[in-house]
Amino acid sequence: MFGFGMPEMIIILVIVLVVFGAGKLPEIAGAMGKSIRNFKKAADGKEEIEIKAASENDSKKEAKGENDQKNKPGDV
Repeated sequence: MFGFGMPEMIIILVIVLVVFGAGKLPEIAGAMGKSIRNFKKAADGKEEIEIKAASENDSKKEAKGENDQKNKPGDV
């Protein structure tokens, strides 16, 4: 598989785990899977490509972050 053996793959996975953390790995893997699926659909010539908005949790986090920025003490 591209000249990578098992030890190299384990090292790469450990580095990815350290950089992104265990909580983000499922989200990253899901995004990569959707990207590959959409690429295959586009390569096959299908017109329909799946594009979805951010999940509700992401929307809530962004909204909360915006509210926190608006209500900083010292801002007038």
